[in-house]
Amino acid sequence: MTLDLSTDFGGLKLRSPIIVGSCPLTANTENRIAMQSAGAGALVLPSLFEEHVIAWRIRNGGSVTERERHLLDIMTDMTRDALIPDVESYLSMLNRASVQSNIPIIASLHGGTDGNWLEFAGELQDTGANAIELNVHHRPDNDYDDPRELEDQVVELVKTIRTSISAPLFLKLHREYTAVSHLARRLVSGVQGLILYARDPEIDITLDSFKLQSTWGLSEPGQISPTLRALLSVYSHCPAMPLAGNGGIGRPKDVIKTLLAGADAAVVVSAIYREGPDVIRTMLDGLRQFMESHRIRSLKELQSKRPMEFSSDEDRLNTIEGLSLRPVPNGIAEGEHVIRGDKWGHPVG
Repeated sequence: MTLDLSTDFGGLKLRSPIIVGSCPLTANTENRIAMQSAGAGALVLPSLFEEHVIAWRIRNGGSVTERERHLLDIMTDMTRDALIPDVESYLSMLNRASVQSNIPIIASLHGGTDGNWLEFAGELQDTGANAIELNVHHRPDNDYDDPRELEDQVVELVKTIRTSISAPLFLKLHREYTAVSHLARRLVSGVQGLILYARDPEIDITLDSFKLQSTWGLSEPGQISPTLRALLSVYSHCPAMPLAGNGGIGRPKDVIKTLLAGADAAVVVSAIYREGPDVIRTMLDGLRQFMESHRIRSLKELQSKRPMEFSSDEDRLNTIEGLSLRPVPNGIAEGEHVIRGDKWGHPVG
């Protein structure tokens, strides 16, 4: 049986539903070739930051606002010495990637405020980017009176960047960002897809210096339940919005569940760090085996079998049941035996 693993993500034609997410791995030519050979459908390059674009404009005689100068003043040494030190280096990497690859290359812009820097998306498209991913970083919450202001800012950012490009624009949002399913409706005419991600830096407090500390780690495979819930919610409320799931996707069944939850593509990063590019081939082989066993010939046919989101009644019953059960004892397989308790936790039945 001939299988078709191709998919359409917001107008971007992909030979497979696996997208390698934005990370340092995609900055390396050998890595990109290996990921492409393993079957990746598209690659997202590391992020270019708003501060880098502002510095580039200054070097080219452009004017900047007081706020933009402030951003440059607080730019840390880490940002200056980042993997991509400046705009020129980024454009060179993008050009090489687009020339060497036969799969779509997505450039990534990262910033948090409206301004002329967003127009740089046009430079990325002209250099060879097949699509643009926009990462939105907001000011602290206490700078806003209500969540609607955050959403309004995102909508305006999208409007601004859209005037500079004709290529697909994908907005990367945290799966718990305000009310994503409702925001999707406001964005459906402005972006070609949402990438719902799950990872934030881990926050800790150092007890010797009483300071905050943040560290980035890899997401564990199979921890995709929150991502599935977000995908199901957005898909059921705004089925016209193309989606990609990102977070905890490390096994073939994670990819399958992500696609069934409403995503057109699955974004993978941590699994490649752990197992190398060949994990992409493993995921696609597992997807093929699943489709063959269910006599499914294409991803479009697979998507037709998507379950609907829980109804409000089902969701309420699931909540009541979950809060009425005692924890499953160690050593007992999930679903094998559950101890029910009353509201005080005393075993019943």
